[in-house]
Parts: sequence; structure tokens; C-alpha cells
Amino acid sequence: MMSSGIKYEEFPFVNGDDAKTYYYPDLRQLALEETSIAGIPGEKFHYNNFHPILLGMILERVTGTSVANYLQEKIWKPIGMQYPGSWSLDERGFEKMESGINARTMDFAKFGRLFLHNGNWNGVQVVSAEWVAEATQADTSIDYENYYYDDFIFADGRGYYKYMWWGLQRDDQNYDFMALGNHGQIIYISPQKNMIILRYGKSYGEFGSAQGWVDMFYKFSNGFDEK
Repeated sequence: MMSSGIKYEEFPFVNGDDAKTYYYPDLRQLALEETSIAGIPGEKFHYNNFHPILLGMILERVTGTSVANYLQEKIWKPIGMQYPGSWSLDERGFEKMESGINARTMDFAKFGRLFLHNGNWNGVQVVSAEWVAEATQADTSIDYENYYYDDFIFADGRGYYKYMWWGLQRDDQNYDFMALGNHGQIIYISPQKNMIILRYGKSYGEFGSAQGWVDMFYKFSNGFDEK
């Protein structure tokens, strides 16, 4: 939920936490020894790259294998990805959990399709439908105004974040959700419209932010007839 209370300061870029979590040679050490609690856990949303690093360490310890191997075993092979993927590593061989996963457009689209169909792949339940729903739907118990404050990408009160997915509430029953990579790499999924949109890019382009692309995809999907 990005609300652990762990201290995180993006800037200055040279020695801020963004730079550290991207370039530090030993990310496990960084996450365990260079962090501190600065706020009340669960109270405020603050996007923080230490969270995925810590989640990666949890996955390693629970599964007894690397995160990349676990992804290959549980997702890559079961849904028949067309091409090999890769994951950038730090100097200790640990996955750069905040970034660095690389795949072809077709295979990211397949990942989107897996979640579009509630974790089902051609009749096989690869990820539990209950988990997909839990991971992608908004937490309605949250007071959005106080939880997200000024640090949230969507300013109109419909946007939310949960379990590494960003979401956009359409109405009381329907929502879109998306994976947002840095500089405008996006997997946008609209269950109501039965639609997946992918965007690759080295920059956000003329929009200047992820929000501009999300707004465009939302408007585009509104004009899409799923029939």
C-alpha cells in the first residue's frame, strides 16, 4: 500500500533515496541498514522504492529461490510467454525490484490478459481470482483525502494504489487498473471494456507524466465498443 512509514526522500538526485535504490551495489544491505521509520505505518501513502526491495527479500526467504526464478515458475512458463525475459541485478545478484524487469510487448500484453481474466489462462487458474480482485480493487475503508494527500498521481479523487497496481475508479462497480513503469511504460487494463493497452517509451513525451497517458487511455477506452 506504500504506507509503511519508512523514510524516503527522492531528492537531491545525487544522493537521494531514488538514486540509492536504483544504483546501490547491495540493495539488501541498503534496505536493511539504511532505512528508518519516520511516520505512522498505514497512515499515509508515500511512493517508496524500499517497499519492493523488501518484498523481494521476503519472497527469497519464503520460497527459497530467486524472485526471477519464482516468476518464471509461477507465471512465465504457465502462460507460455513467447520470448525469454530478463531482470537487472545489483552487484550481489539480487533483482532490482524497483525496476529492471525486461520483456517483449507481446509478453507484457499476456501478463495483462492474465489479470484481465481474473488470473485464468485458457481455463487454467494460474493466479487465484480472489487475489486478483483483492490486488486491483480500491480499499474503500481508506479516507482518500487524508491517505493520499499531495503525493498521489490522480488528483480527482478516483485514483488509488494497491499491491503494486495503480487504479482508477469508473463508478461504484467498475474500475481500470494499470502497471506504470518509469518514463511512460504502461500496461493499462479495463475489465469493463475488455481492453488491454500497452505503451513502451523512453520518455513521457509531450504529456510529461504518467497521468497524461492514463487520462488518454481512459478517454480512448470510453469510446471503445467491446462488442
